[in-house]
Amino acid sequence: MNYDRLQKYLGTKDMSAVEAMQKIDINSKGILYIVDEKGRLLGSLTDGDIRRWLIKTANLNSRASDMMYQDVRFLFQDDHKKAGNFMKKWEINSVPIVDSDYRIVDIVISAEDVAAEGEKDHALKGIPIIIMAGGKGTRLYPYTKILPKPLIPIGDVPILERIFQAFHEYGADEFYLTVNYRKEMIRSYFREQNFPYTLRYVEEDQPLGTAGSIRYINEQFRKPVIVTNCDTLIEADYAKMVEHHKDSGNGMTIISSLKNTIIPYGVIHPREDGIISSIKEKPKLSYFINTGMYIVNPECLLEIPKGKFFHMTDLANRLMEQGVQVGMYPISENSFLDMGEFEEMKKMEERISIRAEKK
Repeated sequence: MNYDRLQKYLGTKDMSAVEAMQKIDINSKGILYIVDEKGRLLGSLTDGDIRRWLIKTANLNSRASDMMYQDVRFLFQDDHKKAGNFMKKWEINSVPIVDSDYRIVDIVISAEDVAAEGEKDHALKGIPIIIMAGGKGTRLYPYTKILPKPLIPIGDVPILERIFQAFHEYGADEFYLTVNYRKEMIRSYFREQNFPYTLRYVEEDQPLGTAGSIRYINEQFRKPVIVTNCDTLIEADYAKMVEHHKDSGNGMTIISSLKNTIIPYGVIHPREDGIISSIKEKPKLSYFINTGMYIVNPECLLEIPKGKFFHMTDLANRLMEQGVQVGMYPISENSFLDMGEFEEMKKMEERISIRAEKK
């Protein structure tokens, strides 16, 4: 592994949770090895470590040294050839190679994680997926004057079909699609497709928000249900999301994405007397935002009123008022693709195009 590539997998103990998540996004292997100023191995940090820490503390300013795992498995240079068997023995997907001073000189990464792929195939089997596709998509005019938002292509595939594919890769085989605006066009398109899963339509007579139409589904669900918008694509591990929801005791889990916003000005911090105490040039603000994807226990769906305009955020607030636990599952900024506006849609097309070229 050359120097530039090696740097993608190395982090410092003082880097923030936000910086660590961004770097893990770039290397796409889910891990960083934390080193000191001389490049000596201190610990490892995975996206799962960061996620668990953020769920526990909600502190985006936490440092890698707070979150990292210190008892890291590694090999010395002389044992480099043993890396393959070493990773199989300890069921790990990468191993750092260090010199006699414990400086990382290489990282060996397994070609694939077969066990994870096997689990992925069936993780969502039998879990209902409800996709809210009844809106007019006014932010995407004039496109949505011709096509309903779910059929707007990202590349050469409609966004809604990409969402189906993403869930089906994890074994999802039961989809409910709430429709209103240009619903016959949506029905007509998907009627001609030969999908290996069941697609049921839920028709709104009038707009009912992001949750209201769920009460029109005449099914008694017995498993947690996934509810999501039709204009966002989440590229994260759905199996881990559902596992976290079940283990956490949440009635509802909101999939949240890290969002970094740069203020394009120098921000002034004044004192009460009008005297400036400091100026920070183009500060970056980091927040967790609602992606529009939720995992909800069946009994919680009964809190949605029938025939009334009601959003999923209204449901979250109602559950919290009743003392029901509502939690979050954080994902990185690059795992959340949104096509709600023109600029975001262009970014989604570019990222999907890049991913397709790499395959």
